[in-house]
Formats: sequence, structure tokens, C-alpha cells
Amino acid sequence: MKLAVVGATGLVGNEILKVLDERKFSYDELYLVASEKSAGKEVEYRGKTYRVMTIPEAIAKKPNLAIFSAGGSTSLENAPKFAEVGTTVIDNSSAWRMDPTKKLIVPEINAHLLTKEDKIIANPNCSTIQMVVVLYPLHKRYKVKRVVVSTYQSVTGTGKKAVDQLMDERAGREGVKAYPYKIDLNVIPHIDVFLDNGYTKEEMKMVNETKKIMMDDSIRVTSTTVRVPTIGGHAESVNVEFENEFELAEVRAILEKAENVIVMDDPKNNIYPMPIISHGRDETFVGRIRRDETQPKTLNMWIVADNLRKGAATNAVQIAEYLVKNRLV
Repeated sequence: MKLAVVGATGLVGNEILKVLDERKFSYDELYLVASEKSAGKEVEYRGKTYRVMTIPEAIAKKPNLAIFSAGGSTSLENAPKFAEVGTTVIDNSSAWRMDPTKKLIVPEINAHLLTKEDKIIANPNCSTIQMVVVLYPLHKRYKVKRVVVSTYQSVTGTGKKAVDQLMDERAGREGVKAYPYKIDLNVIPHIDVFLDNGYTKEEMKMVNETKKIMMDDSIRVTSTTVRVPTIGGHAESVNVEFENEFELAEVRAILEKAENVIVMDDPKNNIYPMPIISHGRDETFVGRIRRDETQPKTLNMWIVADNLRKGAATNAVQIAEYLVKNRLV
């Protein structure tokens, strides 16, 4: 097993390496890959020293698997080059997610769709992943009709530059800016670029990816995505209308049995999910489960997950584990 991590020196790349170690992912050779700027650097990992290599060097090694977290343009250009030499690519960017020839995978939901022929596999958007992990088991029982979601997304979703901006502002220092406005003591209703319909690209990712992952184009989704000055995870307020009636006790029972979902729902004792709880965890947390009293068959939930873990690194590694376990690489 030859494994390449492309974008190994970035925030998500570092998290991928951490998750691979924690989950004891087995490989014979590991290639740490980054931009020309980082090539040649030495990285200590699992007691060994690795020299960071360039993408052409990694392609020449013909790895069995490559986990990409290097941005959309890098992926569009280089994922096919890896695929041409027989590598199976798991890509964290948005480059391939809505390509009808590529599969968009959350292992708890649709890993069974994967075959040996899938050489480029898309990892979904972080905020979409945590939402569908909770929605899908309920969808199977009640059928989701419409979703209204508002997100509260950590600065870690933007990257190191955004974390530095928050910390600089908090310390009263001047520094680089990832956002057009101050983020400390503020929220910014703007993630990714604005589109002609007035929504951002991030909001439309949630709309389109939810349908593809849950394999149901009839689901209607409307989204507002907001950047908040937190580190550790994304939070979401989710209002979901079902086609069928539900009982709250059964909803909780379904979610308590759902794979990699933790129910934290005891508001009388101040127990509910928060980013500070999800930080460093692979599970998705759900709480504030209550009926929408303004219309029938509608549920409110609060969903939280670590966006660098289940929202990116862990989901990608879980896909890799599934491929190896089922001998698809």
C-alpha cells in the first residue's frame, strides 16, 4: 500500500496525518506532497523523517491511494494525472463534487456505491457532511421534504490565515487578513463567493450536495452560511420538514442508533452540542431536538461537528478505509 497525502503541510493535511495515525491506517510507503514552495522541507511523522515532495515526484511513485487537500485548481489539474497511473484519488476540494461522473461520498450513507473504476472520489463540503449524517437516518424513516439550514462556521474552515487573523485581532496585533472585515467579536454572513442568485457558493454547495449524497433530487434545501469567531467546529441550526409524521421519542431513538452520531439533548441540564465539545472528535453531535410548532411534520435540530475532522480529514480517511477493506484499491 503506497499512500500519498497531497497538501500535507496545510491545516487539513496535518489533520489527515493525525487521523491516519489515530485510526492506525496501514501503509507500506507514505509520500507527503505539497507545493513547490514547500518541497524539500522535512516533516517528522510516526517517528520517521519525511521529505516533502512535489506532485510530479509523487505521480512517478504511482501510489495506490492519494488523499488530496490542496485546493480546487490543484485537484482539477493533477487528480486526473494520478488517476492515469492507476492511483485512486480522494479529493477534499469542491472540484469534482457535482461532476455527474464522480461519486460524492459520506461513508455512513453511500460508500456502497464505490467500485474499482472510481479513480477520483469527491469528499463533500464540511457543513454538508455533518448535516446529512444526521438527516439520512431520519430520511429513511420519514422522508425529508424540505430543509432550512443556517450555519455558524469556524474560522478553521478558511485556513491558517483566518485563524491568525482572529488571534491577531484578539491580541490587538496587526497582521494578515483573510476576511474583508474584523472577525473577532463579529459574524460575517459571507462564505465563498456570491453568485448571481444572491446566494454564496458555500450555500449552494449545501443545496446541491445534499441531494446528491442522499440520492434524492426531490429534497429542497435553502441555506444561509455564516462565519463566526470560533475554533473547533461548525454548528448548524436545521429545520427539516418531513413527508411523514414523527414522534420525538422515535426521532431520538433513531439518532441514538445512527452511526457516528452522538445525541446531546438535555436542555434542562444545559446539555447540548457546542464546537468546544466537538473539537478533535470524529463524531457528529446533535441536540436541541424539538418540534417546529408553526407547521406540521417539521423538526428543529442543532448539529455540531469538527469541520477539520468529520468535515474533511476523517471523512476522507473513512473513504480510504472502506476502499482498502473492500479491496477496491
